[in-house]
Amino acid sequence: GILQHPDGTVLKQLQPPPRGPREQEFYNKVYDSDCCDSILLELREYLPKYFGVWSPPTAPNDTYLKLEDVTRKFNKPCIMDVKIGQKSYDPYASAEKIQQQVSKYPLMEEIGFLVLGMRVYHVSSDSYETQNQHYGRSLTKETVKDGISKFFHSGYCLRKDVVAASIQKVEKILEWFEGQTQLNFYASSLLFVYEGSCQATTVRLSDVTLAEKRGVPKGLLSGGDVLEYNNNIHVINSTENGKIEASVSKGFSKFYALHKKACSKRHHSQLSLKVENSEQDNVWKSSTCIEQEHLNGNVLPQLEKVFYHMPAETKESANVEVRMIDFAHVFPSNTKDEGYIYGLKNLITVLQNILDN
Repeated sequence: GILQHPDGTVLKQLQPPPRGPREQEFYNKVYDSDCCDSILLELREYLPKYFGVWSPPTAPNDTYLKLEDVTRKFNKPCIMDVKIGQKSYDPYASAEKIQQQVSKYPLMEEIGFLVLGMRVYHVSSDSYETQNQHYGRSLTKETVKDGISKFFHSGYCLRKDVVAASIQKVEKILEWFEGQTQLNFYASSLLFVYEGSCQATTVRLSDVTLAEKRGVPKGLLSGGDVLEYNNNIHVINSTENGKIEASVSKGFSKFYALHKKACSKRHHSQLSLKVENSEQDNVWKSSTCIEQEHLNGNVLPQLEKVFYHMPAETKESANVEVRMIDFAHVFPSNTKDEGYIYGLKNLITVLQNILDN
């Protein structure tokens, strides 16, 4: 599985030859300090950062790739791993290996991608829903759109902001593939990560016209209120005497590669709401319980109406990462990687259909 290093990177154990050395060689080539190849330099934008190899002092013969933890900046990371390409076996695979890979997902050639797993945070239940590779293999041409749309659902609504941002990211990777003939990728994946908790936005609730346009309930808060949320919930200037800031803090265990079974479970959650009032910038500070007398009746249900039913166009661009991972089957080439391109285009079409519908 994928391990976490104390310095915030992740460690991926080198696979047995030839796969492990091939992946290490790929990273070394792309991240060579002397690299001046514009194609490889651009490729770095779409990979986790690479920090060389690492071995534990107690087992110096065990080698790990030291990589950026793409999920680290997220509070409630939602993660999906999608294998891309029409073939999940490389040109040097044996007939037995080919048959084994084809039998796992016969639709791979036609669909061009396979969902290897996903983990989605549901705001409504404060819990994660996890799907493994069997879920992805059960998807057909008719059900793949609905199957992938699960990844973008918060429990309250479809996160169309995340879908739109994901399309833009995948399109950039497609542009890179359309412009290069150096490398062909087999059994490689895209890792999608987005923030499952509330995205940053600001709404001036006292602006009646804006409230009507955006469907914000009138009279929700009084007196020139500004409501913001960005992983935490901030309700600013909601009284004449000071500020109230609500902080929603929830612990989690980060995932990096779902298909590597690097699952750790830590769903201890804390919703902390405490009101203090003074002339200074007082806040709702973290505590381990909800002080009901400070919730002032229906504040939470009303906040939910704003947060989860606000039209997508009022939100800022979603915080989304899409990175290429898994390079044990990357080979030199002198032609475009048509299989990978086919998969990317099909995936973009599915994402666009989710967004449009």
